Amino acid sequence: MFCYKCGATNDESANYCKECGVLMRQPAPPPTRPFEEDPAMRILLPVGRSGWAIAAGYLGLFSMVLVFAPFAILCSIIAIRDLKMHPKKCGMGRAIFGLVMGVLGTAGLVGIALVGLSSH
Repeated sequence: MFCYKCGATNDESANYCKECGVLMRQPAPPPTRPFEEDPAMRILLPVGRSGWAIAAGYLGLFSMVLVFAPFAILCSIIAIRDLKMHPKKCGMGRAIFGLVMGVLGTAGLVGIALVGLSSH
């Protein structure tokens, strides 16, 4: 390999010219992790998570307003199936939270409906 600055002949593996010391070849960049495997990105962004699990978590949170509770159960069941089919995805905690809160909210909704029916 020839130096572009002084024209000296160098080894093919040389990064610097043996005559003038100019950098002839850039060293290889350090290896990087894929975006989905970066722990900082996993904390900040929902990368690698099931969309159904995210929806189930929010619906579980909103199931305190009892209308959302049955939808939380439905999304949680779909999320759990999705996570079992795609084991690399995360979000099982959100799916379980949505399921538990959905069941509690639905029980409250049914209880209110039964009290309303018995008062008439």
